[in-house]
Amino acid sequence: MTPDGRYLVVRGRLWRRTRPDLGSAARDALVAALMDARRAVKAGKAAGNPDAVAQARRAVDAAKRGLGERGPVWWDDGAPDLNRHMAHTTPYADWFARETGAAG
Repeated sequence: MTPDGRYLVVRGRLWRRTRPDLGSAARDALVAALMDARRAVKAGKAAGNPDAVAQARRAVDAAKRGLGERGPVWWDDGAPDLNRHMAHTTPYADWFARETGAAG
């Protein structure tokens, strides 16, 4: 996790974290909706139903927006959204190099 808590780093890529202001019940409900939607994507693909896949992908997007992982950023200091950027090409580059022992 980045020092400011905004991103997780997976294989060098930044992924926006869930909004920290969500209560556990709201977060749990959104995560459940996300998992249901992901299963629906898989089922729609298996059934060869592009309409079902599209509907399920919209549900995935809605859940991720609710969690704060997509859409407007949940922080308010004006920092840009670096979601899906490689950490070594962002302002987190020095921190990431220290954390991973990579040459900076």
